[in-house]
Order: sequence, then structure tokens, then C-alpha cells
Amino acid sequence: MNQDLSIVNLVLHASLVVQLVIAGLMFTSLASWTVIFAKVFGLRSLRRRNDDFERDFWSGKNLNELYSAAGTKADTAPMERLFASGMREFMKLRERRQEPQALLDGARRAMRASLQRELDMIEGNVGFLASVGSVSPYVGLFGTVWGIMHAFVGLANVQQVTLATVAPGIAEALVATAIGLFAAIPAVVAYNRFARDIDRIAVQLETFIEEFSNILQRNAGVQPH
Repeated sequence: MNQDLSIVNLVLHASLVVQLVIAGLMFTSLASWTVIFAKVFGLRSLRRRNDDFERDFWSGKNLNELYSAAGTKADTAPMERLFASGMREFMKLRERRQEPQALLDGARRAMRASLQRELDMIEGNVGFLASVGSVSPYVGLFGTVWGIMHAFVGLANVQQVTLATVAPGIAEALVATAIGLFAAIPAVVAYNRFARDIDRIAVQLETFIEEFSNILQRNAGVQPH
């Protein structure tokens, strides 16, 4: 009985629709785990590079030196790219002899636009995890409903229905729901974790924009409000 009702046996003897549902959910689960591992290592590397640049920035180095160094690196931190975009716009407007307030506003707009691009890249594929977490249980439930319906249709011509005749068909159908939950739960947990991490990174970048804007304000000679 244990061998007959093993997971592999249940899947192999399930209806074609249930097998397709299970295969789709397994592929989705594999894709979500790929995204999860890539995001874990990607966010860890991103935070480390942000911290390294922030440490260099507040170490007292010359802004022009930091800007020159940012242009030579192959893999810059998001915070460093924000700094470079603001510094680039500030220097460009200063060469055109713009008003001090125009220098500051231009640099701030450039950093805000760069921030939005950075957050779009950081959030990449996180929405996929949200979709997997919300849709997979329903796909698994569809497979279960279809499997149960198929099992009862097969029992229509059976003279005497016992638990032994009903159990395999029901078990085959319930495997789809189990795999749907197997795909959904890690995706939901990972999505919530990544959302918190990305929020912290966004706050860190927002804070840097304000602090760097204050430095540019002093360099431009803008009177504080």
C-alpha cells in the first residue's frame, strides 16, 4: 500500500491535466528558487558595495577624486552611481555659469531620476515571486478539483465503492495542492524578506541624496531656507 501511494506513483497514475499542472508548478518552483538565490547574493553584494562607497565618501576624500574613481570602476554601487549622476549634472551646470539654486536643483533632479532607475533594477524579478506566491495555490487547487472530478467519473461504473477504490484517486488529486503550496510558501516568505531589504536600501539612498545635496548646497553657495 505504501508503495502504491508513493508520491511518484501518484503522479505517474494521475490524469494528464493533473500531470501538466504538477509539471508547471514544479517548473515554477524551480524558477522561483533560482530568483531567490540570485536575489539573496545580489542584495548582499549591493549592500556591501554601498557600505564601502559610503565609508569612502565620509572619509574626507575630495569629491572630484571620488567622481573620477566612479568613472573607472566596472561594477559601481548604486549609491556611487547616484553620486556620479548628481556630481556630473552639478559640474555641467556650473560650467554653463548657472545660478547656485539651479545647480542644486539640477543635481537633485539627476539623482532622483537615477534613484528611480536603481530601484527598478533592484526590484527586478521580485514581482515574479509575488505572482508565484499568490497564483500557485489556486493552480494546485484547480489540479485537485480536476483530479477529484476525474476520480469520481472513473468510479461511476464501479458496483461497490470502498475506501480502497476512492483513496488513490483522491490522493493523486491532492498532490497538486501540496505542490502548489510547496511552490507558494517559499516565494511568499522570500518576497516579504526582499521587500523589507529593498525598503531599507531605498531609505539609505534617499538619505544619501539629502546629505549629498547639503554638501552641494554649501559648495554652490545657496543660502539654506
